[in-house]
Amino acid sequence: MKLHEFQAKEMFAAYGIPTQKGLVIEDPAQVTRLSLKYPVVLKAQVLVGGRGKAGGIKLAATPDEARVRAAAILGMDIKGERVRRLLVAEAVDIGAEYYLAFIIDRTARRLTAIASAAGGIDIEEVARTSPEKITRQTVHPFVGFHAYHARKLGRSLGLTGTLLSDFGAVAGALSKLCIAEDAELAEINPLAVVGGRLLAVDAKVIIDDNAVFRHPALPPNEELTELERLARGAGLAYVELDGDIAVIGNGAGLVMSTLDVVAHFGGHPANFLDVGGGASTENMRQALAIVVRKPGVRALFINIFGGITRCDDIARGIVATPPPVGMVVRLVGTNEVEGRKILEAAGISAYRDPQEAAQAVVVLAASPSGQVGRVRK
Repeated sequence: MKLHEFQAKEMFAAYGIPTQKGLVIEDPAQVTRLSLKYPVVLKAQVLVGGRGKAGGIKLAATPDEARVRAAAILGMDIKGERVRRLLVAEAVDIGAEYYLAFIIDRTARRLTAIASAAGGIDIEEVARTSPEKITRQTVHPFVGFHAYHARKLGRSLGLTGTLLSDFGAVAGALSKLCIAEDAELAEINPLAVVGGRLLAVDAKVIIDDNAVFRHPALPPNEELTELERLARGAGLAYVELDGDIAVIGNGAGLVMSTLDVVAHFGGHPANFLDVGGGASTENMRQALAIVVRKPGVRALFINIFGGITRCDDIARGIVATPPPVGMVVRLVGTNEVEGRKILEAAGISAYRDPQEAAQAVVVLAASPSGQVGRVRK
């Protein structure tokens, strides 16, 4: 779950990490009523990178200029995201820029601190062109991240005196935030020298989706589409994609392989939907109702390999909620015979071979009407 910059900075403030003063607006007219010192910087609040290159970050020297800039940025489309809010913050004179982040390193299976004296630019670019400028330090789960770790990290960046002390405080606070808030990433880029002290000029926080339930005060997840939010409320794993073939399967691995085989035969999946192991008739009904709501869906592929999931339960869900588009079913596993009888009684045949089924659904989606009757074996 990604947080907007203003939300991440609110979290930073709660942990004592210094940021510049700023306020969020949704209407250009609000700019003139803000109690901020000029010049200010206006920053589009979207959950994608590259805001500056897209024109989503602008400076303004006066309230009138800020209002004009705000009107230009609000409503912009940045990498598919519409700008609905701006963070208006007091501009600062930056003396130097550093990078600091704590991230879950899945290879090391530990929290890892990453720091660089080459802040203010994409850390991926620094890693590619100047890897020697990046310092990494894994955090032992039983020892934790302490002041001496922070000082060692700060010294690797060439920091001394007050700046080293500031860095130690910021790094310590960021590590606490990352652990307490179940963050996969907590990043400051740049961590800037302003007036001889360190200031978090930008902020990025990504919370582990699996831990969101432990943090009821978190804002709603704005990454989710309407259908993704609906599916999550029903306990279904659903990710919306750009294609026209809806996909339902049981088990994340099976669904991922289903997307691959559909794409292999020239199809374009419209979604990922995993009804999960042990899926019930009701789970299947809900899944069907969700995937066909996506505009542009021309065909449906249901790929079930029953283990703890019973094929007869799946079949009852299919029959109870017939989709408005053509459908291909592959059904194998526990109670397969019973499941096939239920489908056949409703005029639906099911494949056993997943590749044959995938080819059939691709042909189905490409047909002029988007459907060629019920499934044929």
